[in-house]
Amino acid sequence: MAKNFESEITQFLKKYKAEHPDTEARQREGRGRLWDKQIDPELQDGYRAGRVPQKPYVYQTN
Repeated sequence: MAKNFESEITQFLKKYKAEHPDTEARQREGRGRLWDKQIDPELQDGYRAGRVPQKPYVYQTN
Protein backbone atom coordinates (compact mmCIF):
# COMPACT_ATOMS: atom_id res chain seq x y z
CA MET A 1 0.00 0.00 0.00
CA ALA A 2 1.34 3.42 -0.99
CA LYS A 3 2.00 6.10 1.61
CA ASN A 4 0.30 9.47 1.33
CA PHE A 5 2.53 12.06 -0.31
CA GLU A 6 3.82 14.83 1.94
CA SER A 7 5.70 17.74 0.38
CA GLU A 8 9.06 18.92 1.63
CA ILE A 9 7.45 22.13 2.87
CA THR A 10 4.90 20.20 4.92
CA GLN A 11 7.63 18.04 6.37
CA PHE A 12 9.70 21.11 7.21
CA LEU A 13 6.75 22.84 8.91
CA LYS A 14 5.89 19.77 10.97
CA LYS A 15 9.52 19.40 12.05
CA TYR A 16 9.81 23.12 12.85
CA LYS A 17 6.62 23.13 14.93
CA ALA A 18 7.80 20.03 16.80
CA GLU A 19 11.11 21.73 17.60
CA HIS A 20 9.48 25.09 18.42
CA PRO A 21 6.17 24.35 20.20
CA ASP A 22 5.55 28.04 21.00
CA THR A 23 5.31 29.01 17.30
CA GLU A 24 1.52 29.11 17.11
CA ALA A 25 1.22 31.14 20.32
CA ARG A 26 3.73 33.68 18.97
CA GLN A 27 1.79 33.85 15.68
CA ARG A 28 -1.44 34.57 17.57
CA GLU A 29 0.32 37.22 19.64
CA GLY A 30 1.66 38.90 16.51
CA ARG A 31 -1.74 38.85 14.86
CA GLY A 32 -3.31 40.40 17.94
CA ARG A 33 -0.70 43.12 17.98
CA LEU A 34 -1.16 44.02 14.30
CA TRP A 35 -4.69 43.12 13.24
CA ASP A 36 -7.13 42.44 16.06
CA LYS A 37 -7.80 46.03 17.08
CA GLN A 38 -10.90 47.76 18.36
CA ILE A 39 -12.11 50.36 15.85
CA ASP A 40 -13.34 53.71 17.15
CA PRO A 41 -16.56 54.52 15.21
CA GLU A 42 -16.20 58.27 15.78
CA LEU A 43 -12.72 58.28 14.26
CA GLN A 44 -13.95 56.22 11.32
CA ASP A 45 -16.74 58.74 10.68
CA GLY A 46 -14.19 61.56 10.74
CA TYR A 47 -11.95 59.73 8.26
CA ARG A 48 -14.87 59.15 5.91
CA ALA A 49 -16.00 62.79 6.15
CA GLY A 50 -12.47 64.01 5.38
CA ARG A 51 -12.14 61.99 2.19
CA VAL A 52 -11.41 63.87 -1.03
CA PRO A 53 -12.91 62.40 -4.20
CA GLN A 54 -10.31 61.01 -6.57
CA LYS A 55 -10.15 62.25 -10.14
CA PRO A 56 -10.48 59.65 -12.93
CA TYR A 57 -6.84 60.13 -13.95
CA VAL A 58 -4.81 60.81 -10.80
CA TYR A 59 -1.62 61.93 -12.56
CA GLN A 60 -3.28 64.73 -14.55
CA THR A 61 -2.19 68.14 -13.20
CA ASN A 62 -5.25 70.24 -14.08
